[in-house]
Amino acid sequence: MKKLKLYIPVIALLSLAACKKSFLETEDVSTVSEQNFYQTPNEAYKALVGCYDGLQRLYGGIAFPVTSEVMSDNAFGATGNADGFGYSMIDEFDKLRSPVDQDLYKDNWASYYNTIYRTNLLLSRLDQVDWKGQEAMRKIYESEAKFIRAYCYFDMVRLWGNIPLLTKPSTENVPQASPDSVYSLIAQDLKFAASNLPSTSYGAQASATRGRITKWAAESMIGRVFLYYTGYYNKPDLVGAVTKEQALTYLEDVISNGGFGLVSNFANLWPAASPANYVGEDNKETVFAIKYTYTSDWNGNVDGNQWLVMFGIRSQAIAPYGLGWGGGTVNPKLWNAYDANDTRRSASIISIVDENLDFKKKDDQREYTGYYMKKYTPMADASGTSLAEKMGGVSFMISQYEDYVSIRYADVLLMAAELGSPNAQQYFDAVRQRAFGSNFVQIPVNQANIMNERKLEFFGEGIRYWDLLRQGVSTAASTIAESVTLQNGGVNATKTITAAKITETKGLSQIPYSQITLSNGVLKQNAGW
Repeated sequence: MKKLKLYIPVIALLSLAACKKSFLETEDVSTVSEQNFYQTPNEAYKALVGCYDGLQRLYGGIAFPVTSEVMSDNAFGATGNADGFGYSMIDEFDKLRSPVDQDLYKDNWASYYNTIYRTNLLLSRLDQVDWKGQEAMRKIYESEAKFIRAYCYFDMVRLWGNIPLLTKPSTENVPQASPDSVYSLIAQDLKFAASNLPSTSYGAQASATRGRITKWAAESMIGRVFLYYTGYYNKPDLVGAVTKEQALTYLEDVISNGGFGLVSNFANLWPAASPANYVGEDNKETVFAIKYTYTSDWNGNVDGNQWLVMFGIRSQAIAPYGLGWGGGTVNPKLWNAYDANDTRRSASIISIVDENLDFKKKDDQREYTGYYMKKYTPMADASGTSLAEKMGGVSFMISQYEDYVSIRYADVLLMAAELGSPNAQQYFDAVRQRAFGSNFVQIPVNQANIMNERKLEFFGEGIRYWDLLRQGVSTAASTIAESVTLQNGGVNATKTITAAKITETKGLSQIPYSQITLSNGVLKQNAGW
């Protein structure tokens, strides 16, 4: 009898005001067989939370939010001056930059398919559960599992383009599917979730259930997938499953009925930008977030945000900022792209000079620009002690607790404007009015202005690169390519990113070579890698 070891997270809610958070704690509960599990709604719930746990574990290795920023024109690979050149390879789309790094995405690949396996297993067992008249609950669990599966596949198909498509709990060695096949499943899963999750507005949702997938998250994700697919592949609709008009209808439903709103002060969205006035997680602008907490340990409990430390100031804590690995140094062009009256600049980016920070580790920093990520950065107290460790975390490296807000309400507004809502100017203005306050001046809503606004609004959130790529590989290549002087270990050096490399790879990433080897050549590497 095959044994299935279940790792079941326990959901608990603590006060944000007391520097606590809602979180998923992983606990090894039991070892059971596939034959005798999945009998009751409670067992189905435990398996569902296991799927959420898989979602929480996705971003080990080269995390999607990090690589998305590094591949864009927002940031450089950077890291330590004595480190390997894997992040530079990602940044420059050039495998010769670090030939030894053929498996950079190995952990990511495994994490995605492990999570997909969990969702497929649950979905395949729902019919054997005795729901006892709780069919509505069944559809909710099915919707959440399908959203998680779609979320994984959407990350993967954007990163790698050509991936195996598994819709049943299998580890079978199958060839890569066409992108259209993958997008067809994504569309079906998200449409099912949008149709079967309850229409509970943000304000009416019980605090104990915040953090779970909602109808609004599914509808918003449909808009995001539609815009990327139709842009990158130059298609009129989402594999025949969602038209432009339908995508807009989904987004308008979120706006009209979701109960969300913009937090009045942009800086208050981010703990490092406004420590005293941070509005906390699960605020009215959060449509969907991946939850983290500080309870990770070295024994397999993976609840923490383990990628956030990559964005931290290199090897030095300067309160309120904690030390990190100095990855994703911010491109000075981005700092200069913000209007001086745009409050998002100082809320999104740490400026060593403008904040008069006594940074002493230039000799340890590669591709130093004087600018670091602020939205997602470790935090420390005045003595330099990591806040994650003060809260009980075992290490600042694995115990960061800031959630990754994957979909914000501002994104929903700008997507709806881009898709031609009759209220496009109103939605566009709302985002900009929040950014400029009394200095707001209206500009016309059009494609160019929307894309520029998205660049400024969503820096650091893993969105910009995909916004560039969906405008066409040539547009992404010409925008990202540059030759610039940066400091490596305090010494000036030339950094070059060529448009030709981005074009050659079609903006896709390297499939782990170990996976190609393990597949006995069934998997094929992407062009340019």
